[in-house]
Amino acid sequence: MGTVLYARGVFINRCYDELNLSDPGLILSIHEEYLQAGAEILETNTFGANRFRLARHGLAGKVAEINAAGVRLAQQAVAHLKEKQAGEAWVAGSIGPLGVRLEPLGPTGLDEARAAFAEQIRALAAAGADMLIIETMPALDEAHEALKAARETAPDLPVLVMVTVDDESNCLDGCSPQHAAALLTEWGANAVGVNCSTGPATVLTAIEAMRPVTALPLAAMPNAGMPRAVEGRNIYLCSPEYMASFARKALRAGAQFVGGCCGTTPDHIRAMRSALRAIDAQARVTAAGAAPPIETETPPAPLGKRSRMGSLVASGEFIALVEIVPPRGIDCSKEIDGARMLAGLGVHAINVPDSPRASARMSAQSLCIQIQQNAGIETVLHYTCRDRNVLSIQSDLLGASSIGLRNILCLTGDPPKLGNYPDATAVFDVDSIGLVNIVRRLNHGLDIGSNSIGASTNFTIACAANPGVPDIEHELHRFRYKVEAGAEYAITQPVFDLRLLEEFLRRTEDCSIPVIAGIWPLTSLRNAEFMRNDLRVSMPEEIMLRMAQCETPDAARREGIRIAQEMLEAVRPMVQGVQVAAPFGRYAAAAEVLAGVLPQPASR
Repeated sequence: MGTVLYARGVFINRCYDELNLSDPGLILSIHEEYLQAGAEILETNTFGANRFRLARHGLAGKVAEINAAGVRLAQQAVAHLKEKQAGEAWVAGSIGPLGVRLEPLGPTGLDEARAAFAEQIRALAAAGADMLIIETMPALDEAHEALKAARETAPDLPVLVMVTVDDESNCLDGCSPQHAAALLTEWGANAVGVNCSTGPATVLTAIEAMRPVTALPLAAMPNAGMPRAVEGRNIYLCSPEYMASFARKALRAGAQFVGGCCGTTPDHIRAMRSALRAIDAQARVTAAGAAPPIETETPPAPLGKRSRMGSLVASGEFIALVEIVPPRGIDCSKEIDGARMLAGLGVHAINVPDSPRASARMSAQSLCIQIQQNAGIETVLHYTCRDRNVLSIQSDLLGASSIGLRNILCLTGDPPKLGNYPDATAVFDVDSIGLVNIVRRLNHGLDIGSNSIGASTNFTIACAANPGVPDIEHELHRFRYKVEAGAEYAITQPVFDLRLLEEFLRRTEDCSIPVIAGIWPLTSLRNAEFMRNDLRVSMPEEIMLRMAQCETPDAARREGIRIAQEMLEAVRPMVQGVQVAAPFGRYAAAAEVLAGVLPQPASR
């Protein structure tokens, strides 16, 4: 509500709750927009309509009047919806935090807080709200007082209580989301959840933590990302498509109520509702006793028989890969010649990135098939979710299988803001975890709607891993999801810090899939600085010093190759293979790094 009011020119120094009285037509029109977008529960425009917040605008005496008007306006919007026979919806009385510090951290007593909540709740209940939503609670003691006030004042109304969380998905008073869910359950809430916060990712993590500790329905309503100041206005940058992806994930994580907080416009709600409509339809069909799949699945061939890469992964043989980046134009003769040379030296396969760093290049799929046809070596296709919706993803993958591509590395993809066209639209219908799920289903002869595609695509499925990411717990969490979704081996980002790789491998021993380590021959000190500062790759000071001591560009390139060779020898006992990059198209440098591990090619 606040986001749309702000977008319509209502200054932030106004009391938004008071608009229920002074501009009811504006509030009614916004409610109707959300209903038309597919909302099924309307929150009243009363988030700050308690005596403490209203007192800042000289309106402390209008608590009952403003809250009652808020309920009536939402009810009118729902009535208009029913008149049009366009659906059904409910009105939830919105109750936000008081905006004051409670004892012992502030002067406001818990009894005063409960009285203020009770005053607001009494007005909402008397006006006919269908339920109460106590939301954006920064601390459990305040949530407890609001819940007690609801139980004492309106005992027959269902109450949903939501906390807000920080970047680490903990409540703002420091308690964990699972502790909050357990206590709110014990205190008598009818449903619990998380709203506002720093965006979808942190809310999703908190919901996943809550699910095992409560049997109550869960609600997930994040901000549309963190706001950015753009030309004096706060803009929320999460697209409707990204929020739709979040809605599906929240449902899978166990949420029953899904929505959005700050920055969530009717367009976001429309996208989220559309994303869930197919899930609703499938659930109804299943409940009616019909079998969703048109035909039975077709299992893939054993891993060792799907491709050469599959055979190498299955046999445990040490694998040597080289990455070849597609050209910016239409001439890929240099890349094909490089692949032919590497094949002759015994490299097992060529990895082809998909528009790395969000740059416009020849399609990875096109280069893969040209390399296989003209250089006689198998390829691993990098495939990202950034530019494609689920329809395009399935179409691309079916086409890739039909022309003989058998190895897929599933990636989320770099956001467009990192590339040459920062204003380009990103899709992200799914992330890399969802993509692995799609490929696994295609491997079983089924599309995402459980319809038969006639045969298995027989891909070998790889996922990415980054042992050097700052938030390693989040990385491990996602890695396990990828393995659970169906990943059969992993390829890491470039490794320069051996300790981080060792720790990652130790903590993922239970995942039981082979790991191929990324190796990057540095070309200069500037290249090392770019890797460390722009790509956030962990780069030990020792390596930075070695590159800094090189007096000429040629000396720097030789030192980069030596470092890569040393890293390869160090990781060799730990992993099942290496992927060596060829910076700036220097394929001979990649071959030199691999010289000690390449198999002897058969005589031709």
